[in-house]
Amino acid sequence: MSLIRELVRTKDVETVIRQNEDGSDGGHHARLSRRLTAWDLMGFGIGIVIGTGIFTLTGIEAKNHAGPAVVISFAIAGVVAMLAALCYAELAAAVPTAGSSYTYAYTTIGELFAWIIAWDLILEFALGAAVVSRGWSGYLQESFGLPQAFFGEENSTVNLGAVAIALVLGIVAAVGIRESKLVTNALVVIKVSVCVFVIVAGVFFVKAANYDPFIPPSKPPAEETSGLAQPLWQMISGVDPSAYGFAGVLVASGVVFFAYSGFEAVANLGEETKDPAKDMPRGLLGTLIVCTLLYLLVCLVITGMVKYTGLSEGAPISDAFDQVGMGWASVLIGIAAVAGLSSVILVDIVAMGRIGFALCRDGLLPPAVGKVHEKYHTPMRITVITTAAVCLLAAFVPLSTLAEMVSIGTLFAFVVVAIAVAVLRRTKPRMKRPFRTPQVPLLPIVSALSCVALMASLAVETWLRFLAWLAVGLLVYAFYGRRHSRLATGERPVPGVEDVEVR
Repeated sequence: MSLIRELVRTKDVETVIRQNEDGSDGGHHARLSRRLTAWDLMGFGIGIVIGTGIFTLTGIEAKNHAGPAVVISFAIAGVVAMLAALCYAELAAAVPTAGSSYTYAYTTIGELFAWIIAWDLILEFALGAAVVSRGWSGYLQESFGLPQAFFGEENSTVNLGAVAIALVLGIVAAVGIRESKLVTNALVVIKVSVCVFVIVAGVFFVKAANYDPFIPPSKPPAEETSGLAQPLWQMISGVDPSAYGFAGVLVASGVVFFAYSGFEAVANLGEETKDPAKDMPRGLLGTLIVCTLLYLLVCLVITGMVKYTGLSEGAPISDAFDQVGMGWASVLIGIAAVAGLSSVILVDIVAMGRIGFALCRDGLLPPAVGKVHEKYHTPMRITVITTAAVCLLAAFVPLSTLAEMVSIGTLFAFVVVAIAVAVLRRTKPRMKRPFRTPQVPLLPIVSALSCVALMASLAVETWLRFLAWLAVGLLVYAFYGRRHSRLATGERPVPGVEDVEVR
């Protein structure tokens, strides 16, 4: 077999489905326990989506790029996320698997691309968990006056607060999916309740004058953006950047997309869902509908309570209530922020464990690493390893400059999923699809192009870091995965089932 044929070899989708239903090879990769419902999936989805985005990005982007029209920015990002969710829903219902977009790529465009997307997802979730862990530590330091040397972002040498929360939630993720869902659902109830409180209480302080102008007129940005810090589209086109105006709204939409990142983690729980054919689409689409509505209403209320030029960039929601004389509400909002960040960390770690489990099952990583624990029915070893990595990142690395990498990783995954939907419709037209993405291939094409457009609004340096991470991943694949994958060795992932299809 030529090298190119090795790189684009694919798994048969029917084999993947039977593998998930029947279990795997003698205990190393036995079937995960099916305990989740659509409501549980929505809990996980809302738990990872509502977090730092709504609590910080609202003020930053309204003040610097979009004004009150930041609500339009959130709407644009929400539409792009919803297009991706429709693609995810078809694949997650038809092929419920722990690997999510990794497995979708493996069955459509080949092993190399599957490895790249898995490597990309590991980056997204690990970096996201580490960033949020440091943010959680910062909220804790500010609330209780803890030593900045161990809890603050600016002056800390070793961020003990970030390590502590990542370690605790990593243990929860390793012990079991039941425990993870209970903790996540409890945190979700808290922060959704406070978001509703912000909307209901804040609407009484909204002033129409604060919405004028709704889209502030375009003007040069306060700080010059050039070199590697400029958006990719700007470097390519040579167009001068601007703050506000419709261009500012579009720039803000690329940044606030971070607020929607993570919902795709729900698709990684397909093998642990009781009825994935019905529950996966409901969980994915329900998550985005709830989060988008909350985001839009919170943005409208906050920019109506306080003039966009006076919004805080650090804590816009709590500061808005301080400015209208409701300082006591800041305490409730602080609780919601801590709860929101905690649930994001937990779901990130759970998602990384499931991606690692899928890679080990396919032989792209050492199989023993992905072994399912006999008592807890979770991929404990890979969960422990990924938790340790998150703790190290959160302890020593200031990750504020890398936050955009979460967005670029998410958008890249969405592009692959959109392509997979269109390819599978052509190569497997008779495959059972409990949920069908409408207007294929038009909608997947629009989804992919929309994601690429938002990626182009990210900084050149973000693209360079992303490409460097992918280069490391290619080396790992070249020296281990390509030779040890089950497609390369001819091993059967499921006893009694024929080897996967090689194309």
